[in-house]
Amino acid sequence: MHFQGTDAYVATRELSVAVNAAIQLQKPLLIKGEPGTGKTLLAFEVAKALNKPLYTWHVKSTTSAQQGLYEYDAVSRLRDSQLGNEGVGDMERYIKKGKLWEAFETDESAVLLIDEIDKADIEFPNDLLQEIDRMEFYCYELRRTISAKHRPIVIITSNNEKELPDAFLRRCFFHYIRFPERETMQRIVDVHFPNLPGELMTKALSVFYGIRDVKALKKRPSTSELIDWIQLLMHAGVTHDDLTDLEVLREVPPYLGALLKNEQDSELLAALRAKGR
Repeated sequence: MHFQGTDAYVATRELSVAVNAAIQLQKPLLIKGEPGTGKTLLAFEVAKALNKPLYTWHVKSTTSAQQGLYEYDAVSRLRDSQLGNEGVGDMERYIKKGKLWEAFETDESAVLLIDEIDKADIEFPNDLLQEIDRMEFYCYELRRTISAKHRPIVIITSNNEKELPDAFLRRCFFHYIRFPERETMQRIVDVHFPNLPGELMTKALSVFYGIRDVKALKKRPSTSELIDWIQLLMHAGVTHDDLTDLEVLREVPPYLGALLKNEQDSELLAALRAKGR
């Protein structure tokens, strides 16, 4: 198994090395980076490139580690018992398998995405230590241990909203996705828009990185927002000359709402453009 990116996902050499190192070490790959840099998409592309099934567990603030293993529906069992329904003694009917359980029982190694782990409670990563380390857990209702048939490739993403516990970090291989440099970004844009005129590509990237270089922005635009913006430019027939003219006239770029997501940043950029900066 060797990952080098896909036709739809440009992976830098550093990212490819990290993915393959985590697979070799049989450790979870912990991915951090700015929002919109392709952290979540990475798991989908690794599964696609290696031709493996994918299980996705999107973590929320209310998510518990137990939900990734299984949930026991005691209420339904009690109701069935009171109504005299058949099959009450079959405990498996009342067990809802979590994403870890599903990934553990596949007949081949799968890719398991634990997305935005830092959204949950601070104890959430610690509650998964043993299961991720040993690749097994005990189901008390069924009185049996659920072990992975094949160790899944575990990819965990974090937006750095919370510090993760040291004990958890020791069990992971870590990689930070740096924001793409202009050359890498051009390759990414080429994947999405192979027919984009070269002059428009150059000018659009110049405008984009110029906005990102504004120090006082609350939220700098990301890769995904650049893709949306270029799509709008192409749909509207905006040309390289149009963007150049706007710069000369000290006006903000069209469809700025695709790049900047709050009024403070929009007003700041407009003020800077009016001053010729």
